[in-house]
Amino acid sequence: MCVAVHASNTIDSVRVWPSPESTRVVFDLGEKPNYKYFSLSSPQRLVIDFYDSKALVSFKDLVKDDHRIKRIRTSTPKNKQSTRVVLELADNYQLTVFPLDPVGQYGNRLVVDLHDKERKTTVAKTDDDAMRDIVVAIVAGHGGEDPGSIGYKGSYEKRVTLAIAKKLAKLINKRQGMKAVMIRTGDYYVSHDRKPKVAREHKADLLISIHADAYTTSKPRGASVLVQSPRRANSEFARLIANRQKESELLGGAGETIKKTKDTNLAITLADMKKEHTMKSSYEFATDVLKELKTVTKLHKKKPEGLSLAVLKAADIPSVLIETGFISNPYDEKNLNSPNHQRKLAKAIDTAVNNYFTRNPPQNSLIASKPRVIEHKIKRGESLSVVAHRYKVTVNHLKETNNLTSNVVRIGQTLKIMQPN
Repeated sequence: MCVAVHASNTIDSVRVWPSPESTRVVFDLGEKPNYKYFSLSSPQRLVIDFYDSKALVSFKDLVKDDHRIKRIRTSTPKNKQSTRVVLELADNYQLTVFPLDPVGQYGNRLVVDLHDKERKTTVAKTDDDAMRDIVVAIVAGHGGEDPGSIGYKGSYEKRVTLAIAKKLAKLINKRQGMKAVMIRTGDYYVSHDRKPKVAREHKADLLISIHADAYTTSKPRGASVLVQSPRRANSEFARLIANRQKESELLGGAGETIKKTKDTNLAITLADMKKEHTMKSSYEFATDVLKELKTVTKLHKKKPEGLSLAVLKAADIPSVLIETGFISNPYDEKNLNSPNHQRKLAKAIDTAVNNYFTRNPPQNSLIASKPRVIEHKIKRGESLSVVAHRYKVTVNHLKETNNLTSNVVRIGQTLKIMQPN
């Protein structure tokens, strides 16, 4: 190992984060990095010179769980006061190298991202007339180098969100006619732009992003649901129109018409209709989620909140971001780490998904061809006859559908109501 003399900076540690599509390598440094990098081929290597720096870390066994990097080692630099680090690579990857300033628990860093060459996600082809599953894309917030918010007692948001997302995906996959797609399945980072892109590749009908909120004090608590703000939607809409030859696929079924028409007014009208439908659908689903969440947890906001977030920018996919609670609040943090509470949150979101698509089944979906099944949770003061009147069905229908032997129902009991489409 090469050790620089009188160096003003140090390489304190190295972390490797493999994911299905990329690998991130993070160098933790004592000061802001002064560096230069270049690539070599036959064999493939990435060489980084850290100027005026010495390594205080061993590079041995750093990449035993990654298939993109064969080995990380040091080599002899041209400048003796520098450290040269070599990444021996298994292939030629899309490369990004950039510094990060100190934030939270992290100090100065240099980040290396190795992305697999662009490839199409394999999605089963279906006949336009064939019945299909409804696809729900689930984003577990943060991951890998990005822990998200850190709780009052040290919990990482990225772990809580992944646990809830996995439970939600399991519930959705149990429903006939529905399929969940996990955007992140392990402890790695997925870029904000990549999330809606993966959802689109899988032809998702809905995108749900799971998070846990935080604040500078421990007082705020409760769940909330965010949707794309009109301001962000309008700016995204303008970008799509300006680049409609390139990005018409982002506008769903009307995309090809928007791309081919020379009539800008027609393009704007079609895209505006798509945008308005997506925003309306997002808000409607967000309202459903809040209705179910309030039965299992305190709400921080009782109505959907509009916010400009990259993960909500898909112009063609209804999208919501669910803050499941404040990880910075001791009570919420304890609940968010409880598998039982995680299951309750997942079940509430799953019920909202079912109720939303029962009312709004996508064309050619399996659900669209079957009677609608609405789930209703009994609240204080409700009786079987009250529920029957609300959904315009008979008491006998409710009893037969739910295998009830009497007219007695209890608070918290969930009833299924069958309704024709």
